[in-house]
Amino acid sequence: MVVPAQSTPETAPDLIRDTAIREIQAKILNVPTTRRHKLSNTAVTHQNYVHVQVRFDNGVIGHGEAATLGGPRWSEESVEAIKANIDTYLAPALIGTPGCHLEAANLRLDAAAKRNASAKSALSAALMDALGRTLDLPATAFLGGAVRDRISVIWALASGDVIQEVEEAKAKIAARQFNRFKIKLGFADIHTDLRRLDRLRTELPEGTEIIADINQGWSEADCRKWLPSLEALDISLIEQPLDAGNMAGMARLAKISRIPLMLDEGVFTPQEAFHGAATGAGSVLSLKLCKHGSAQALQRVAGIAFAGGQELYGGCLLESSLGAAAHLAVFATLPSLTWGCEHFGPLILSEDTVEASLIYEDFHVLVPQGPGLGVTPDPAKTARFERKN
Repeated sequence: MVVPAQSTPETAPDLIRDTAIREIQAKILNVPTTRRHKLSNTAVTHQNYVHVQVRFDNGVIGHGEAATLGGPRWSEESVEAIKANIDTYLAPALIGTPGCHLEAANLRLDAAAKRNASAKSALSAALMDALGRTLDLPATAFLGGAVRDRISVIWALASGDVIQEVEEAKAKIAARQFNRFKIKLGFADIHTDLRRLDRLRTELPEGTEIIADINQGWSEADCRKWLPSLEALDISLIEQPLDAGNMAGMARLAKISRIPLMLDEGVFTPQEAFHGAATGAGSVLSLKLCKHGSAQALQRVAGIAFAGGQELYGGCLLESSLGAAAHLAVFATLPSLTWGCEHFGPLILSEDTVEASLIYEDFHVLVPQGPGLGVTPDPAKTARFERKN
């Protein structure tokens, strides 16, 4: 690995002069998970990533990651499409351009391909990582600077086996890693889901925060009928109960629900963020790089939501420590992050993909301190998990 020269005010211009993008590589990884992770429309036992490597003219290499859940089911992107679009359209748009011009790079990516937010966010993160390693600065320095060095963190319970989930949650509490839990619903009938929630509420310590993620699995009629049951179970937050396109339905539910509603799949773009806030479709917004396309775009979406009166939540897509570190870098710079984040992904993998994983302590995840994203992929692990065909 190339070790960057120590940056000083005098040497920084020379270092930046050598940050033209020379090479971009993308590879697909399949990493086993420690248990089956179920959503309303799929289940995964392996997490799929595209690892991106960007090399500057100065020889410094930056890394980024795009994550999906079981193919193009959460959004339109799959790891196969992400790699193909990076190789064919997005990488050629960046080769030879200045890697230090982060917003200009985002504009080039937007001109080269519509949407493809996850692919773009991986490239954006790799550029910040390479620039940070060049200048010996954390990625947060390019985003206005960090205002927090640790973030309250949420664990997702998603096996569907309530006995296993109770044991898992109690172990996380005992280890002082997690004491807030998001429960994935929508993959069983509603009565089964409610019995599962009731068992978790009964078995977990009094005051344990429980968030219900319905993953677009209920109808508006379902919600109107069963919201009182969720209120009786003291659910703190309900995530995206309706289809992503049904913003009007979310707004109608928000008027009658005593539990805050969170928009997730319904908001990718700044325009969608404005529409969601303006219509009152939810009082909380989940932020993800794979939705917004870059750290800078995530900050813009967060600003719109916050101005519209929404609280902010740091979402995840089961990223490894590499993808999580990119999220934590931008989450650390947000003036407000009321709900913390749910970047537990590295702990659900059978083995993380980096040399040193993220640190979880006292119910928080620590923000890596850099340079760049502050984590480094392990070549042996990435080679072992790389898809060969």
